[in-house]
Amino acid sequence: MAIVDVTVIPIGTETASVSSYVADIQRVLMEYEKKGQIRFQLTPMNTIIEGELPVLFEVIQAMHEVPFEKGLVRVATNIRIDDRRDVKRKMEEKVQRVESQLNK
Repeated sequence: MAIVDVTVIPIGTETASVSSYVADIQRVLMEYEKKGQIRFQLTPMNTIIEGELPVLFEVIQAMHEVPFEKGLVRVATNIRIDDRRDVKRKMEEKVQRVESQLNK
């Protein structure tokens, strides 16, 4: 199980706001989540996705395509992958592990 941090940056939008693009990307993620393929969390700056790595690459490509589908001709997507194979740990568990260290 891997955790991926993804930021899709639509370039050449009419306004500074990109919330409509983010909402459309979240709809794509909801479809994958309904199928039980991923879990995800929207943050103010990015989206965190959890799942099997091959599926995550498919999801990232689907996310990357959204601004093109809305008529843009340029998109930049930043990806950071945490792929730990000795322990299966959900994103919440990773946060809890750090928080437990703060309480020592």
